[in-house]
Amino acid sequence: MSLILVVFGINTDVLVNIFWSCALVMIILVLVRLRDYRPARTILTAVAPYTLHLAVTTILRLLNSGLLKYFDDFFESWRVFGWIWLFSFIWIARNQKKTLAKEQLLREEEEKAKQQIAAQNTELERMVAERTAALTQQAKALQSTLTELRTTQAQLIQAEKMASLGELTAGIAHEIQNPLNFVNNFAEVSVELCQELREEVDKLGLAEADKEYMLEILNDLSHNQAKINQHGQRAASIVKGMLQHSRASTGERQATDLNDLADEYLRLAYHGLRAKDKTFNATLSTSFDEKVGQIEVLPQDLGRVLLNLFSNAFYAVQQRQKQGEPDYQPTVTVSTKRENSQIKIYVRDNGTGIPEAVRQKIFQPFFTTKPSGEGTGLGLSLSYDIVTKAHNGTLAVESQEGKGTDFIVSLPA
Repeated sequence: MSLILVVFGINTDVLVNIFWSCALVMIILVLVRLRDYRPARTILTAVAPYTLHLAVTTILRLLNSGLLKYFDDFFESWRVFGWIWLFSFIWIARNQKKTLAKEQLLREEEEKAKQQIAAQNTELERMVAERTAALTQQAKALQSTLTELRTTQAQLIQAEKMASLGELTAGIAHEIQNPLNFVNNFAEVSVELCQELREEVDKLGLAEADKEYMLEILNDLSHNQAKINQHGQRAASIVKGMLQHSRASTGERQATDLNDLADEYLRLAYHGLRAKDKTFNATLSTSFDEKVGQIEVLPQDLGRVLLNLFSNAFYAVQQRQKQGEPDYQPTVTVSTKRENSQIKIYVRDNGTGIPEAVRQKIFQPFFTTKPSGEGTGLGLSLSYDIVTKAHNGTLAVESQEGKGTDFIVSLPA
C-alpha cells in the first residue's frame, strides 16, 4: 500500500508510517512466536529501535505536535541509528544462522555417528550372543562327554571290582569247599557208624542199665552228627552260591531282545522249581511291550538278575500257597515297557510280601528272609550291583506284607 501511495504521488507520511508500523507489528509478532529460535530473537532486538522511532514519530504526526520539527535532528539521528542498528543485528542474525546451521550439521553427524555406533553395538551384541550360545553348546557337549566318561569309568571300576571279587570269592570258596566236603562226608559216615554200633550193642549181653546208657550216648552222638551234616550242607549251599556268583561274564555288551530274555529265564526259573517240587503249580502272566526291542546289555549278567527275581517270586507264592488260604492261586506276572529313555521290567507276585522292617535291607550282601538252608543272601545284592553299576540303571522294590511284591528294573534305552 505504501508503494501504491508513492506511485500515485500521494504524499501522506502518516499513512505510510501506519502501514509500515502494521508491517513491523506483524514481523514482531512472528519473531515473538519464533523467540526460541536464536536468530529470531536477534532480529527482534534489531527492529526494536526503528519500531520505537516509527511509533513515536507516527503518534507525533497524528497529534500535529511541533515537537517533531523541533527535535527533527534528534529524530533523524534516531532513525539513522535505528537503520544502522537494524542492519548490524541482521548481520549478527545471519552469522548466528550460519552457526546454527553448522551446529545442526554437527548434530546430524553426531546423530549419524551414534546410529552407526548403536548399529555396531547391536552387531557386536549379536556376535557375542552367537559366540556365547556356541560356547554354551560346547560346554554342554563337554559336560555330556565328561558325564559319559565318568559313567564309563564307574562301570569299568565296577567291572574290575566284580572281577577281583569274583576271583577272590572263587578262591576262598574252592579252599573252603574241600574241607567242607570232608566234614559233610565224615558226618554222614559217622551217622551210619552210630547206627551200626547201635545194632551191635543190641547183640551184646549187657545189663539193661548199661545198654540204655550206651544207647543214649549213641543217640546223642548221632543227633550231633546229623546237626553237623545239616549245617555243613547249609555252608555247602553258601559256597555253591559264591561259586555261581563268582563266574565271570564276557564283559561285552550285546544287542539283546529283553522280551525274549525275560521269557526264557521265566520258564527256566519255573521249571527249575517244579523239578524240586512236583506239586507246585503257578499261573505265569506276561505282557511284553513290542517297542522295547533290542538294547545293548550284558546278557549273561542281566539273565542272572532276572533268574534271581523270578526264583524269589516263585518262592514267595509257594510259601503263601503252603499256608492253605482258600481260593488262592499263585501268580507271577512279568511285563516290559518303554518309557521315554527308559526300559522297565516289572516282576510281580502275589506271594507273602516283604515286611517293612526288612525291606530296606534286602539288597545287603548275605541278608535273606528265607529259612536256614534255603537262601544265601547273595542273589539280590549281586542283582542290585549288576543293574545299578554295570548297566547304570535302578532296581526298586514295592511290597505289601501278605499281598505280594513288585520288583522294577529300569535300564537306559
